[in-house]
Amino acid sequence: MDFFAILLRGLTFLPNAVEAIEALSGGKTSEEKRQAAVEMAGDTINVADAVAARQIVDAAGFTEGLGKIVDGVVDCLNASVWFKG
Repeated sequence: MDFFAILLRGLTFLPNAVEAIEALSGGKTSEEKRQAAVEMAGDTINVADAVAARQIVDAAGFTEGLGKIVDGVVDCLNASVWFKG
């Protein structure tokens, strides 16, 4: 499967992953929860295989970008009335 399609499919699960991490990690710091979400996203997308296959040429930059996406998802969820329910 095309890596871009895998990336997009993996990112669709990110809001649920962030919510699950929040529920399971109540006593953790925000940074610990963020790191867990980035790692989960990386595992879902299978970053290690994508690096090996040269679909990702800068793993650190890619992981930094995933962190920004996680931050954005958290911002959106925190700002949503339907999420605060």
